[in-house]
Amino acid sequence: MEYRLNKYISSSGFCSRREADRLIEAGKVTIDGKKAAIGMRVLPGQRVKVNGTPIIQEIEPVYIAFNKPVGIVSTTDPQEKDNIVKYISHEQRIFPVGRLDKDSQGLILLPMTEI
Repeated sequence: MEYRLNKYISSSGFCSRREADRLIEAGKVTIDGKKAAIGMRVLPGQRVKVNGTPIIQEIEPVYIAFNKPVGIVSTTDPQEKDNIVKYISHEQRIFPVGRLDKDSQGLILLPMTEI
């Protein structure tokens, strides 16, 4: 599975996505020894370094398959009282892939963002 470079760096805990973008723009990030650019993707087995420090990705991707009931909204918006994230109440940060209307039910995938 490939990841956007800024997501890969931020999910390692090194910094935020925005800070990762700043580091990439400043030329401080390499992939397999070559200077990285904004929007690049990281493939399995590639080596990413920031200022010469290797970025280690130790978390395996995890997805939650959830049968969304009627009345739950497929959003992460904290202002929505019936949002799917609050309903599931998972210990790690998750977000819905796709959308099911509030009045519909069915399978929805929620990856953990620490990937």
